[in-house]
Amino acid sequence: MRVLHVDTGSEMKGGQWQVLRLSEALLSSQWEPVLVAPEDSELAVRARASGIRVELSRILSLRRLASDVDLVHVHDGRSHALSAALGLKPLVVARRVAFPVRRSAVSRWKYRRADHYIAISNRVRDRLIEAGVPDAKVSVVHDGVPVRELSGQGSLVVAPATRDPMKGRSLVEAAATLAGVGVHFSENLEDDLRRAALFVYITREEGLGSAALLAMAAGIPVVASRVGGLPEAVRDGKTGLLVENRPAEIAEAIHRLLQDEELRRRLGERARRLVQEEFSVEKMVRETVKIYERVLR
Repeated sequence: MRVLHVDTGSEMKGGQWQVLRLSEALLSSQWEPVLVAPEDSELAVRARASGIRVELSRILSLRRLASDVDLVHVHDGRSHALSAALGLKPLVVARRVAFPVRRSAVSRWKYRRADHYIAISNRVRDRLIEAGVPDAKVSVVHDGVPVRELSGQGSLVVAPATRDPMKGRSLVEAAATLAGVGVHFSENLEDDLRRAALFVYITREEGLGSAALLAMAAGIPVVASRVGGLPEAVRDGKTGLLVENRPAEIAEAIHRLLQDEELRRRLGERARRLVQEEFSVEKMVRETVKIYERVLR
């Protein structure tokens, strides 16, 4: 069986990491992955290095490639629209964002074209159903992240570096000033989490929060916004602390964790265990393959 993955994103964000991890896992299964991605994207480079067949994201070649696979799995809004316009079938669409689906005639047409939707959280699933997608055509498959060996307790307050206006960098900076601490805005989370005491993930909307999952997998407690799908992973007082998007409340949570080493340890251990049970790469791959099988049944 062969599955065509399409992702038009130029940056290596959470969605692209999920495409890569899924495709790498499928290499050793009956589902041969073929990836369509921008030529110079980090996703394409990493996928080739892993032995995945990569094709360039050209409209003229997409229909030809789709005719030689058993299923098409698209991973972003642009590839969803393009695949719908080309009539590619069978079509599985991953939706990662929690903002409402547009209600225009074009949007309604596009969302009728897929055979099945994969929502990364229950919040995203609810948004799809609100937009009129039948319940039976939507499945929740949480992101999966690798669980690696712990490298010891760090001292940094880490937050993701981002230019996305929906993310709350200015709120984190204001909170850090109130708390009297410095924040390291990370360009490389997997490396910087080794030196972290806690991770701060503030955003105005979120499908799930794969960066928060990475921190949790490393046993790092998370301070996160109480928005979107984040509460499905960051469970207040159990695997992290949830806050409203107010600098004073964020600062209080940061200060609380920095002052209480036992609380940091307890939340971090529970967070890591939750990732192993519910947000592993293996579970993400297993549940995605079940959807492929269901669509082709």
